[in-house]
Amino acid sequence: MNIAKHCHQCQTHGVVLHQPPNVLHPMIASWPFESWGTDIIGPIDPPSARGYHFILDAIDYFSKWAEAIPLRNVTSHHVLKFFRDHIVYRFGVPRRIISDNGSAFKSTKINSFVRRHNIDWRYSTIYYHRANGLAEAFNKTLVQIIKKTLDDNK
Repeated sequence: MNIAKHCHQCQTHGVVLHQPPNVLHPMIASWPFESWGTDIIGPIDPPSARGYHFILDAIDYFSKWAEAIPLRNVTSHHVLKFFRDHIVYRFGVPRRIISDNGSAFKSTKINSFVRRHNIDWRYSTIYYHRANGLAEAFNKTLVQIIKKTLDDNK
């Protein structure tokens, strides 16, 4: 704890709470890798040295295990490849996926994938990010880690 108090990057990029805590309505998963929350971070400006503007991530509601990949642009093809290669092939077919209403998450390819694998893909309420709160919280944590790491490398 003392390290965080004296770490310049931790103080500069630390999370500041702007509103009081609310009553939570947790998403309950019965076993690991059953339910995943997914989101896209970006566009990131400036892009990375390799030209990545976005980060696609997913987090398991039971174990809190997270997967993330950088992307130059985001399409439903990238989302399907990510879920196939990083989720389904590694952890099995999930029962449920929660995402926002982004166009990359809504396509005929996604619908076909969902039907073929019998996945319940749920979309959070528009303009209400807390409906996919675990993914949003992971996004915040991931951005903080990246900022601290980049500050250390200056």
